[in-house]
Amino acid sequence: MTATLYDVIERRRDVRAEFTGAPVPDDVLLRVLGAAHRAPSVGMSQPWDFVVVRDAATRQAFRDHVAGERDTFAASLPPERRATFDRIKVEGICESSMGVVVTHDQSRGGTHVLGRHAIADTGLFSTVLAIQNLWLAATAEGLGVGWVSFYREQFLRDLLGIPDHVRPVAWLCLGTVSHLETVPDLERHGWRSRRPLADAVHHDTWSS
Repeated sequence: MTATLYDVIERRRDVRAEFTGAPVPDDVLLRVLGAAHRAPSVGMSQPWDFVVVRDAATRQAFRDHVAGERDTFAASLPPERRATFDRIKVEGICESSMGVVVTHDQSRGGTHVLGRHAIADTGLFSTVLAIQNLWLAATAEGLGVGWVSFYREQFLRDLLGIPDHVRPVAWLCLGTVSHLETVPDLERHGWRSRRPLADAVHHDTWSS
């Protein structure tokens, strides 16, 4: 079991170009969402919700918005970085089987959330843990997930009718794939290389 978990972590990729669009069986989707829903949360507040988006018109509207934000980012880059970025696909919104929008409700759990009094962001961290659970479960099921971050939160809130006090944290493209790449896209396209583990580990103090 341990080897299987590490294998799933190793195989997980941010998928954009490999979606086939074939439907995901309902029982598989429920298992994946169930894994997300079993994530740990501060004070057991469970601040997440999941909006499953299959409607083609809604996905196209979101894709058009993302394309505009992609262009805005590209225009901010120096020429050599823009040339690299132009080769990178940033979403699979319409090609994937569906979108899953993960939201965060900071008011969930009431006023006195156990464990959140000193660090308010522990609520948001909990929602991100749910996303990680979803991603690993999807990978274990042979599915792909792609996290889209080229959007304005208010646009997505308006598009899906999300209440003002609820924050859309991620649009996840979810679906069947032809394969998962062995090397992450950003590394394959020369945007950035993986940082060695040894550079990230410190002992007792930051400088050691």
